[in-house]
Amino acid sequence: MDRMLYTAMSGAKNSMDQQSVVSNNLSNVTTTGFRAQLQAARSVPVQGEALLATRTSAVTTTPGSDFSQGPVEYTGRTLDVAMQDDAWMAVQADDGTETYTRRGDLQIDSDGVLLNVGRPVMGEGGPIAIPQGAQVSIGADGTISAIPEGVGPEALVEVGRIKLVTPVEGALTRGEDALFRAQPNEEGEPGALPADENAKLVSGALEGSNVSAVDAMVSMIDVARRYDMQMKVLSTADENAQRANGILSIQG
Repeated sequence: MDRMLYTAMSGAKNSMDQQSVVSNNLSNVTTTGFRAQLQAARSVPVQGEALLATRTSAVTTTPGSDFSQGPVEYTGRTLDVAMQDDAWMAVQADDGTETYTRRGDLQIDSDGVLLNVGRPVMGEGGPIAIPQGAQVSIGADGTISAIPEGVGPEALVEVGRIKLVTPVEGALTRGEDALFRAQPNEEGEPGALPADENAKLVSGALEGSNVSAVDAMVSMIDVARRYDMQMKVLSTADENAQRANGILSIQG
């Protein structure tokens, strides 16, 4: 009885947590460059004052993200870029640290700073600044060229190069802001990956989310059914307890 209650209770909680992950993935099925979250569960003995050999709980874990490539759509927009293969773009987070993303719908703010969803895009020496009113083009290696306003193509100049990195498997972890970060260094400070000179991007295109709407919907239904099953187990345990108490009262 005791084992049944704890297993069903923790299983129901795990189902609710998994439903949150699936819902988040489904809500980002159209988000550019989004990487689906993965979720799993493991069983652990209950600790603390409730410690008993029969009490085991299911604990939710988020082992990582799905790094498979999403569909690439050609837009023709000059500031749209899609990373090729395993390349990632470096951007500056709100706390000033270097983070990484596959999202490539770039903008230029009123100060001429190249932005990725409001965050500065990192170049070789920091955020990239572009002359106001210039015609911009982005090369396959991330090099940004600009033609100042009012002059001809002969005035084409290089204004910066987007920092592209190619992380090894397991090198990136997802943050609460949906940006990915490198593992901290030995001193515990935020890490930064070296630029990859061979990393490439496609200009005039965007990579879509790698979330499958069909798979996410199926997962949502499956999780809901498992939650109902766990609640049924709790109800059955309560009925068994009441019947056991009734038998004991008769015998008494």
